[in-house]
Amino acid sequence: MADALPTTAVDIADAVRAGRVTAVDVVERHLAAIASREADIHAFNLVLADEARAAAAAVDAAVAAGRDPGPLAGVPIALKDNMCTRGIATTCSSKILDGWRPPYDATVVTKLAAAGAVLVGKTNLDEFAMGSSTENSAFGVTRNPHALDRVAGGSSGGSAASVAAEFAPLALGSDTGGSIRQPAALCGVVGVKPTYGYVSRYGLVAFASSLDQIGPFSTTVDDAALVLDVIGGHDPQDSTSIPQPHPSLREALRDQDISGLRVGRITDLPEGCDPDVLERLEVAFDTLRAAGARIVDVKVPAFGYALTAYYLIAPAEASSNLARFDGVRYGLRVNAADTNAMYGATRAAGFGDEVKRRIMLGTYALSAGYYDAYYGRALKVRRLIADDFDRAYQSADVLVTPTSPTVAFPIGAKGDNPLAMYLCDVYTIPTNLAGHPGMSVPFGTGADGLPVGIQVLAGTLGEPAMFRAAAALEAASKRSMA
Repeated sequence: MADALPTTAVDIADAVRAGRVTAVDVVERHLAAIASREADIHAFNLVLADEARAAAAAVDAAVAAGRDPGPLAGVPIALKDNMCTRGIATTCSSKILDGWRPPYDATVVTKLAAAGAVLVGKTNLDEFAMGSSTENSAFGVTRNPHALDRVAGGSSGGSAASVAAEFAPLALGSDTGGSIRQPAALCGVVGVKPTYGYVSRYGLVAFASSLDQIGPFSTTVDDAALVLDVIGGHDPQDSTSIPQPHPSLREALRDQDISGLRVGRITDLPEGCDPDVLERLEVAFDTLRAAGARIVDVKVPAFGYALTAYYLIAPAEASSNLARFDGVRYGLRVNAADTNAMYGATRAAGFGDEVKRRIMLGTYALSAGYYDAYYGRALKVRRLIADDFDRAYQSADVLVTPTSPTVAFPIGAKGDNPLAMYLCDVYTIPTNLAGHPGMSVPFGTGADGLPVGIQVLAGTLGEPAMFRAAAALEAASKRSMA
């Protein structure tokens, strides 16, 4: 029976709700996949096998009783380990949260459970979501399922790898500067960063509060729309949550016609993108044109200077947010002669090198005498970035770029060069600073047969048009592989 089980989230939920398959069978198949390859890939910090089986049994009991378990009935989902799960360890892949079990669930966790989804585990990430390769985890690197000597991307590498390895049809990650879209591209799956405020951040352990946003990984654009329809919407527990209803993205996808859609080609993108990726980008424009879209040239200078503003704003917010991890209230505590010595010893032992680097950068940028010169000016640049995008969206409905300048690179290749690692997010960071949505869609392969992701961007709450363009790319990619 296992061979006949559906594979996409949409199909699994439909089959479970109709009683054609059981949630228990679906979960067992995915737990078997985890048991088979997890030791090689290390997508998870924690696999919740017993809890998943119990949740699946509850879904089946609801179906047997004639109740609808919800739109994600019986669908296994993996959760980035920086989202709070009540009574279940939440580590942010850091030693400093050793032993901490949150007393509450993140809003997205509550919504997923109410929709019938089954949590199968907490996934590995760059410590506190700071990185582009998931090599900065205190618990070891996550490997790319397509090539075990390559990175899975970051910071949500564990979530991307869990979907690419078929450990779960869905996963959630967080995106501060590309941490959903970049690993999605490198692992060959769909990854979406919605508009800032589209999904509640309540229960997400903060990295940079004005940039962080939760979003899904999936194998199809339709699956991503399904999960965003579940987790999106206003949450009074998050003051930055958008206080208005969102249109159904699955309904938006019913219209597959993109005739007349204005697709922006950015003529002043920063150099440094590998030729194999640029080749796929040109095919993407040809594909959209053939589907009826109109390709228009636009300029977005923000792509040239957003990286510098980001690496002042994000570390500044991180230095403030991470001040709470001091050994007093929860997590690791290293005993010392006095309180100040305990603070220093705990943070020195608990934080990894990249987190320490960003805390120091942020503290310096916020310090007396430097605040206006660095952080204050970066905020002004952020305003200019939003203006750049606003002008571009007067001419285009969506913008299309590479997601990552390269395919997945070898593990260890950039670990000694932070600047080279930061440049991995040169095409994703500007959207976070503007607060706009963006998504990566797998679109063929590049060097060494590794996946290439194409990024589709839109203005505030422009998800419907963004998803329609992404669906067109996905359909063309599937036709070429058939």
